Amino acid sequence: MAHRIVTPTRPRAPHPEPHGHGLRLCRWDADSDTDVADWLRGLLDPEFQRWNTPVLPITDLDSARASLRSKRQQETDGTGASFRITDAATGTTLGHIGVNEINHALRTARVGYWILPEARGHRVATRALALAADWALTDLGLHRLELGHAVGHDASCRVAERCGFRYEGTLRDAMWEAQDRDAFRDVHLHARLATDAPPTL
Repeated sequence: MAHRIVTPTRPRAPHPEPHGHGLRLCRWDADSDTDVADWLRGLLDPEFQRWNTPVLPITDLDSARASLRSKRQQETDGTGASFRITDAATGTTLGHIGVNEINHALRTARVGYWILPEARGHRVATRALALAADWALTDLGLHRLELGHAVGHDASCRVAERCGFRYEGTLRDAMWEAQDRDAFRDVHLHARLATDAPPTL
C-alpha cells in the first residue's frame, strides 16, 4: 500500500510593507481597535456592499476582528497577503488591498481592493494596485495575477486597465449579487503577467 507524503506547512516570515506613489502598504493588526474599526467601516460601506458580498457576513467588531485574524493566518500559511493602504506621510488608513488565493506551485494569485469613502477620487486604488502587483510579480515570484470585478463596476475596471491588467473575458455567474447569496452575477476577468510590460502611471 502506497503512503502519501504530506509536507507540513511552514510558517512564513511576515511580508514586507511595499511603499511608493505616496502610499505604504501595512499589515492589518487584529489586536488594534483602530484597525478593526477601519476594517469594519470599509466592509459596511454601501459602495463596497453594492459590488461585493463576503463569504462570511461581517457585521460587528467581533466578526471584523475574527476576519482579520483569518487574514493573518493566510499570511502565515503563505496563501494570502492583506495590506492596509495608508498615506505614507500621515499613516492614515485609506483602504485595503489583498493578494489572495496564492498558489506557489502555479505562481498565481487573485487581487482585490476597496477604498474608504473619504479617500476616493485621489487614485488611491490605482497607486495601491500598482504597488501590490509589482511586489507580487517580483519579490513574491508570481507569474500571473488575476483581478475580477462585477460587470458594471466601471471604476474598478478603469483601475485594472491603468495598472496593466488586461481584460480577458466574462465569467458567467461567478459571484454573488449584492448582499444576496442565492443569486449570481457575471464577472469581468482581468490579468497581468510578470512578462507584461509595466504600466506607466
